[in-house]
Amino acid sequence: MDMAPHPDLPPYAQLLRLSVEKIDGRVRFRMPFHDDVTGRPGFLHGGAIAALLEFAAYATLRDRLGTDDAVRIKPVTVTVDYMRGGRPRETQAEAVIERLGRRLANIDAFAWQDDRDTPIASARMNVLLERDA
Repeated sequence: MDMAPHPDLPPYAQLLRLSVEKIDGRVRFRMPFHDDVTGRPGFLHGGAIAALLEFAAYATLRDRLGTDDAVRIKPVTVTVDYMRGGRPRETQAEAVIERLGRRLANIDAFAWQDDRDTPIASARMNVLLERDA
């Protein structure tokens, strides 16, 4: 299934043809397999997987912060673990906020294809939250 890119997402997300929806209160991104996300023949590129995880993490954090646009999100550390090769099919990702403080947030994101309980990759992100005084 080839989905149209979401028009409100940044250009790179549109290149990846990401779509986003909210399911049971969680922000979920979907990325179809296409030429722009191909790495070695028949597999997803690791950078496309990492980008999908990053978009899911930031969108989940923005969703939790609500309308507080005065908060700027700056990455401190991003660690991606690749668990298995992404095959030529749709990939989905969601994130969970493990800690949300006044200045820091810790977010875990997971990407899967056929089975949510069998991720192909995960990311751990620590971000600085800069708030206007």
